Amino acid sequence: MNKDYKNFLGLGIAGNFALHLKQAGELEDFKDVITVDEAAPKGVFPFYIPGGSTFLGTYPISNDTIKLPSEEVNVQAEPEVALICRLTYKDDRIDTITPTHFGAYNDTSLRKNAPKISLKKNWGAQSKGISSQLIEIDSFSEGGIMDNYRICSFLRRGGNVFRYGEDVELTGYSYFYEKLLEWIKNQINTQENFGPLEPVLEYIKEAAYPQELVISIGATRYTEYGETTFLQSGDEVIVVLYDNRIHCKNPVFSKVVAGSYEHEGMSILAQKVID
Repeated sequence: MNKDYKNFLGLGIAGNFALHLKQAGELEDFKDVITVDEAAPKGVFPFYIPGGSTFLGTYPISNDTIKLPSEEVNVQAEPEVALICRLTYKDDRIDTITPTHFGAYNDTSLRKNAPKISLKKNWGAQSKGISSQLIEIDSFSEGGIMDNYRICSFLRRGGNVFRYGEDVELTGYSYFYEKLLEWIKNQINTQENFGPLEPVLEYIKEAAYPQELVISIGATRYTEYGETTFLQSGDEVIVVLYDNRIHCKNPVFSKVVAGSYEHEGMSILAQKVID
């Protein structure tokens, strides 16, 4: 699978896993955003616009490194699932979104007050992460391969490994499969410049309608350690997707402790944190 996403549109979803926004201290940002139901995600945000004229035009994705920003600010890993998708358009709007692969993703975020979500997401090169081990999607629907996958994450610091995010099934996302795709399509096509959200369709037009998309579908919940621990130079962030028909929770932890990152039925993102 292509490991260079410089021609891909880069988007993320805010609020697609119960309690994450509260843990991240971001509920207040969305207090005026009205959603179709209580469980619905809050919105779509851009983290990379190919050829963009603002900071969003800086390519931020790395599969092995997170570079801390120059400003003094807390930085927190956000363990997620990324979907690699093909896009088609009709009448200058998104017509179809077809997920082809999925993988472990780190939507590293700055914990600061900012008028737009994107201002917390892309502060330069190596500010995002996606695994080089992507898994082909047979069907992005119930009964497909993703039914069997779970996500967990860890932080290696000072020779110790800590559980950073909860170990949860991918089907635990609030919106998933067809419901999620329909929501993404509608959200991109209709989202306006309001509160922390931005008019993504205008950015797509600026980028001459990219044919491919990397979209992170929402950060999962932190452990107590992850919720209160921010990244430091020398850390290693590890996000793991694993097929629970092949692997189990504690053996996955043992593999991470051993630094063993190449296994069938797994997508692992391991990023060293640098200044």
